[in-house]
Amino acid sequence: MMNVIVTGASSGVGYELTKKLIADTRISKVLGIARRKKRLDELVEYANSIGRRDVFTPLAKDVSTVSLNEISSHLNRVDALVNNAGMLISKPFLELSEEDFMEIYKVNVFAPARLIQMLKPLMGGEKTTHIVNIGSMGGFQGASKFPGLSAYSSSKSAIAGLSECLAEEFKNDNIKVNCLAFGAVQTEMLEKAFPGFQAPLSSFQMADFVLDFSLNGHVYY
Repeated sequence: MMNVIVTGASSGVGYELTKKLIADTRISKVLGIARRKKRLDELVEYANSIGRRDVFTPLAKDVSTVSLNEISSHLNRVDALVNNAGMLISKPFLELSEEDFMEIYKVNVFAPARLIQMLKPLMGGEKTTHIVNIGSMGGFQGASKFPGLSAYSSSKSAIAGLSECLAEEFKNDNIKVNCLAFGAVQTEMLEKAFPGFQAPLSSFQMADFVLDFSLNGHVYY
């Protein structure tokens, strides 16, 4: 049985992933962190409806401000951490302010880094922990880039690089670290970046992949 934390659990892939984790009998505890309490309440209702209320704990907070005490009061260890919370600001580079950059990097890079540092005592040891950071093909060197996404894409490059560094640094602690670089997935964030574009994959479909990867991907990658 596994304990899993998902950030950005109130929308898109994070929401669908959390629903799937709640229903998965391999999971003993799911902690969903997000700012949108209404959407987290929907997940509570879903857990109730399938008789899994004791499995799901909502934490309606900005992931940048959550404390170790708030998490450890519900979980005594972490088997999988999915850093899914993300932010996108679409503006031409010359119109981006320092505040825009700081806001995007705070959510996409600094918050997951802080969460990993904070939760390290609850990870690894005799049982493997898998950290999955959600990146983007927009942050992958050599992939197509799009105007207006320089702050977002560069932040996703940063989380990919951080993931590689932590995979090396934690390799003797029984903690595996991977970064999934998503392509186009139909989410609110994609609609904001590319209004009217229809992605080939839904959030529901991508959540299936992330669920399997979070629980099993570290065996192969």
